[in-house]
Amino acid sequence: MDNNDVLLKVENLCQYFKMGPTMELKAVDNVSFEVHKGEVFGLVGESGCGKTTTGRSIIKLYDITSGNVYFEGQRICAGIRSYKDAVRAAKAEYRQEAGEVKKLIKEDRKNGVTEVRAEYSERLKNAEEKLHAVMVEQTANIKSAKFDDKYCNKQYAETQMQKVRENFEPQLAALNPESAEYKELEKQFKEELRLAKKDRIMNKMQMIFQDPIASLDPRMTVRDIIAEGLIIRGVRNKKYIDEQVYKMLDLVGLVPEHANRYPHEFSGGQRQRIGIARAIILNPDLIIADEPISALDVSIQAQVINLLNDLRNSLGLTIMFIAHDLSVVKYFSDKIGVMYFGKMVELATSDELFAHPLHPYTKSLLSAIPVPDPDYEKNRKRIVYNPIAEHDYSVDKPVMRDIGNGHLIYCNEAEFERYKAEINS
Repeated sequence: MDNNDVLLKVENLCQYFKMGPTMELKAVDNVSFEVHKGEVFGLVGESGCGKTTTGRSIIKLYDITSGNVYFEGQRICAGIRSYKDAVRAAKAEYRQEAGEVKKLIKEDRKNGVTEVRAEYSERLKNAEEKLHAVMVEQTANIKSAKFDDKYCNKQYAETQMQKVRENFEPQLAALNPESAEYKELEKQFKEELRLAKKDRIMNKMQMIFQDPIASLDPRMTVRDIIAEGLIIRGVRNKKYIDEQVYKMLDLVGLVPEHANRYPHEFSGGQRQRIGIARAIILNPDLIIADEPISALDVSIQAQVINLLNDLRNSLGLTIMFIAHDLSVVKYFSDKIGVMYFGKMVELATSDELFAHPLHPYTKSLLSAIPVPDPDYEKNRKRIVYNPIAEHDYSVDKPVMRDIGNGHLIYCNEAEFERYKAEINS
């Protein structure tokens, strides 16, 4: 795909949580991927691997520790840990260099040399210049990251306001200011400008949560739950709000009569449909679906998946689909990322991943997929993944490597050669 089609770009995302004064949990560690417009990106892995944390970090429910998240080319999340680490590393390198030079000067003085050699002064000067350059660069990076993270919504609103002006001003200029048509258009222009001023880039990115009952306010009616996004955005026309609510209910397979009921009056599948309606009412470009079917019965799961598929095609949605079930992800996703212990261990298209799984953890996940065939199930062998036995990263450290056709795998050099031989055999 063309890079211009990239809707979401996640770059070296790290999300660490403090677990006391000195300890921290690396929930997401150096994860990178891209999601193109119109595709479904599946994120799979066992419980606790960091899938949900990745989704919540992207949508700014957490302040990320390090890395960058770009949405439609604009940076919306930026962590500063990596920049601070670079400054600390540069200071440590400078201290080491200065210590070595002082040690040499001390030895010279013991040997009766009182003047400091020119080469020592040159080494100290170079070390100071190198440290200064790193500090200037990383200070600028930290300042830029904080600005983008804080003001991304304001920058987006200004862009939207400019688009409204470019649309209306030429039309207004062509009309007589005293005419009724001009006054009507001017009223519309002011309303559009007011809404654009309150617009936020995060409105274009919505989330469907895992537990449908926990994510819906029990004291709000379905109408209020679904309409809340429009009200927060600044829409005041009650008739328009009601029309949009009824339209969303119809899209997700519910009826207008459901609008005045409360969440406890619905089944699990219906509640999830309400959650989906709430997510799509602001016409987002990206939906992050955080295990939207795991709390539902199997038959209801199929209905919700088909609903998401229909909405994807009719509304042109891009979906990041987080799940445990690889068989569901294969059916629904164009591209799949496999996470283990906070890291992305394999990334490929759906067909490629199922045809040529390379990482031992991916093979373990695939071996756990049940098949509705008693004879096959009797002979199905589970592959147990033991990272200590599978990998030796004591010397040769792993990184994400491209094995071909965009198939990325987390491995060291020796494993990479073995995987290449395996895929070419």
